[in-house]
Amino acid sequence: MAGRHSRLLLRLRATRVAKTGRLALATLLCAALLQTGCSSVFFYPDNTTYLTPDRLNLEYEDIYLDTADGETLHGWWLPALTEAPAKGTVYFLHGNAQNVSAHILNAAWLPEQGYNVFTIDYRGYGQSTGAPDIEGALHDVETGLRWLAQRHAESDRPLYILGQSLGGALGIALASEWVQRDERPELNGIILDGTFSGFRYIAKEKLGAFWLTWPLQIPLGLTIPDDYEGTDRIAAISPVPVMIIHSARDGIIPFQHGVRLYEAAEQPKEFLRTDTPHAATFIIPAYREAVLKFMGENF
Repeated sequence: MAGRHSRLLLRLRATRVAKTGRLALATLLCAALLQTGCSSVFFYPDNTTYLTPDRLNLEYEDIYLDTADGETLHGWWLPALTEAPAKGTVYFLHGNAQNVSAHILNAAWLPEQGYNVFTIDYRGYGQSTGAPDIEGALHDVETGLRWLAQRHAESDRPLYILGQSLGGALGIALASEWVQRDERPELNGIILDGTFSGFRYIAKEKLGAFWLTWPLQIPLGLTIPDDYEGTDRIAAISPVPVMIIHSARDGIIPFQHGVRLYEAAEQPKEFLRTDTPHAATFIIPAYREAVLKFMGENF
């Protein structure tokens, strides 16, 4: 990370986050960590365009942002589709695979419900430059929120963060610092969907799930700093309301992670237990309605 400018808000050593505990990944994780201690094996970006908002009959604007350390981030601004003024804006942070074009369906239902959506690709994903790592991703989500804050400056409409999986972990770190530093505009709610409860915790859990890496879970787990474990940071988001969504059928991030985050969070908080595969929450209309209700009650 030599030469990177200090981020304005977040301070975090380079870390990596594991998404899956399948045997092949465990083997790769073992080899990579033995070589580097922290490895980009935890990120799975590509630059394929899977789906663009216009194919979903959504208006959109391509947004390009320059980071303080010389990268260029690509994002999409999706305005609300209602004639009335937007009910609010949702900052969507996607998971760790592919790029935003593969995740856009998870937020594409919101403009029709009267919400603007802003989303970015982290460095190394899609059209964003650079190579992915956790410190860089935290820098990127802050850059996106600061751009959104400028665009949102004259608005009296609420602002929410919706993070899925890795995006939720980044959102916890970002929101906790934003709230504690009394940044503006205020956040009106944080929604975490299928989020792991800590970088080090999930890494040790995945290492311990496979015989090849089981003996290494403690020494290799210690190579991942615990500065921003979700369970340590989530309480600092209060008094901003938090909604934690987790599926009892999540085969990637076990249900216990959602429970741990909920127990560590301060009031006001809400827990939604679901029964879909990982990151498939919003294919179910009832779960969309629960999120709309949460946002409608917190503005």
